Amino acid sequence: MERLSISLALVLGTALAAHAGGLMTNTNYHIAFDRMFARGATTEIDAVFSNPAGLAWGHEGLQFSLNFQKPWQRRNIELNGTTYEGVASAPIVPALFAAYKKDRIALSGMIGIVGSGGFVEYSNGVPMFNVLMQGMLAANGIAPDQYTLDSEMKGKQYIYGGQFNFTYKFLDCISAAVGLRANYYDGYYRGHVIAKNHPVLGEVSKLLLDVDQKGWGFTPIVSIDYHQGSLTLSARYEFRTKLNPKNDTNILEAGLGEATVAALVAADPQAAQAKLTALQSQLGGYTAPYQDGACTRYDMPALLAVAAGYEFTPKFRAALEYHFFDDTHAKMGGDRQKELTHGTHEILAGVEYDINEKFTVSCGGQRTDYGLSDGYQQDTSFACDSYSVGLGGAWNINEKIRLNVSYFCSLYSDYQKQASYGLETFSRTNHVVGVGLDYKF
Repeated sequence: MERLSISLALVLGTALAAHAGGLMTNTNYHIAFDRMFARGATTEIDAVFSNPAGLAWGHEGLQFSLNFQKPWQRRNIELNGTTYEGVASAPIVPALFAAYKKDRIALSGMIGIVGSGGFVEYSNGVPMFNVLMQGMLAANGIAPDQYTLDSEMKGKQYIYGGQFNFTYKFLDCISAAVGLRANYYDGYYRGHVIAKNHPVLGEVSKLLLDVDQKGWGFTPIVSIDYHQGSLTLSARYEFRTKLNPKNDTNILEAGLGEATVAALVAADPQAAQAKLTALQSQLGGYTAPYQDGACTRYDMPALLAVAAGYEFTPKFRAALEYHFFDDTHAKMGGDRQKELTHGTHEILAGVEYDINEKFTVSCGGQRTDYGLSDGYQQDTSFACDSYSVGLGGAWNINEKIRLNVSYFCSLYSDYQKQASYGLETFSRTNHVVGVGLDYKF
């Protein structure tokens, strides 16, 4: 039962992430990323996030970009032939970019959902809930065939971010940038597990959870860019972001039903009192992190990104990029980061081709390796390594306006784990379409 209460509150640890990137960090803000992936060497408007130092070679003057993405995801768990389906969804996800360059200086900023983003719901609960509730009741002499289980969980997690950068070109081939991103965490957990319809006791036991969480964190960012002729080399480092959201707890109840308690007391008052005292002490210890005012860590890890881009012809460009998310040193609820075997490694590659002055096409791919382990994977919060592919294009409507469109999907590797109650298979799907508009003044 103690793990049950923890699991409800961890439902969103990685369950909602409808993004490309690490366990807690998004990297797909601009549609150019979705259709090419490797954007770490760009000097266009999406460099506000991907390569702030590269803006030193960008458009002279003011430019804006407004982007919208729509993701669809599923989080399924299969246990002994039964599939527990988790549906993750999000509304249209926007991102706004702005940059102004004059001579050697550029100022830029962006607003977007920088971590996770969306909702998830398991309408029939997950295996852990059912098994743990049955175990608690069995310890009190109540068999599974004496009641029905009503189990549901859902939640929301958004990390909104606003970033500002200052870029300066030191030499004709070298520039650097410093930046700061403010991150606002907004999430909730809603869940219940109720054992009911016992022929004598009615409602046997229940766990009810309704918690809102909010908190702030700040991310310093530094980057450097080397640009000489057709070659661009870049590096960006985002420092670890401490996020420690505070609970606003509306409901937190766990224990046996009144009729169940009365029945235990009637059967053996002395033994019942000792059993109930031990149970409440145990539950109180494990539900303490979700009491009103308590805090839970959801750090965004430090990120190192290095990239190389090369323009083979005036029409054909390619880029290669590497990301390392230092997840093992970013604190998570219950210290789950200690279960990871290593931080997240990502390799990205992309190509772009100008058909003519009006139309550009591009495609790209990404490999993500999280360093997962059985100890990290949970029914309510799991991840799967993946390959992602994306494609799309751009239409230069005129000299000032460009329209971007994209589609990408992630192909996940199923993860199998031998749990105490059977062999579990975790699987995921992810599809994202996007459209964006760039405007140069």
